[in-house]
Amino acid sequence: MSLLIKAHAEGREIVNVTPASAGWGFVGFKALRLALGDSETISTGERELCLVVLSGTVDVAVGSANYPGLGTRDSVFDPLAPAALYVPPHQQVVITAQRDAEVGLATAPSQGAHPVRLIDPAGMARSVRGKGSNTRYVCDILPHTDPGADHLLVVEVVTPSGHSSSYPPHKHDREAAPEETLLEETYYHRINPPQGFAFQRVYTDDRSLDEAMAVENRDTVMVPRGYHPVVAPHGYDVYYLNVMAGPQRNWVFKNDPDHEWMLGAQ
Repeated sequence: MSLLIKAHAEGREIVNVTPASAGWGFVGFKALRLALGDSETISTGERELCLVVLSGTVDVAVGSANYPGLGTRDSVFDPLAPAALYVPPHQQVVITAQRDAEVGLATAPSQGAHPVRLIDPAGMARSVRGKGSNTRYVCDILPHTDPGADHLLVVEVVTPSGHSSSYPPHKHDREAAPEETLLEETYYHRINPPQGFAFQRVYTDDRSLDEAMAVENRDTVMVPRGYHPVVAPHGYDVYYLNVMAGPQRNWVFKNDPDHEWMLGAQ
């Protein structure tokens, strides 16, 4: 099975990755496009949900609670943090578009220990990572330092034209803290301008997994294990929304030792 999930060019569902379809135990991810007035109803079941308004504006109802007017961005490439909402298990969620919108739905198993809450964009840490052509721009939506989730971690990254990202290559596929933790991951890609593409490689030390992909606008890459760098070709900026989850809600990664030297050269 390929790790590249191609986006649906038309229709409400852009992509849908479930634990069953991915062959793993934790991460679920769905992206939706909603036209003005469209509504989508979701039952969280046994899973927690982080709803991210990628672009546009939506009203969200969770049971009897209403969260109107979520989202101010016109594009994921706007230099703004997104609107986001955390929802625990056993809830019904209704999303209604107040203008054309794109929504990311990240899910993971949950013990139901945390309440519904808005995640304040003003409180999301925004940072610059890397130097030179390895510079990228990070927004932590639901990082492991935020105690308000059971398993989910959610982050978005913009990689400028000609730059690399998730680089030097790193992995997080073993429960071996403090050296490394086991986290499954999805990358939901957007490209600017949209006719462009990016490259992503997923590989292990022994190359038992080694897949290099040309990623187009709205495609998703699954990372069950291994290193997973991204490259943005000249002329095209690359955005991705990362969803991670695993047995422990702790992001500790290991760099590929063959390429770790470049950290000292920056």
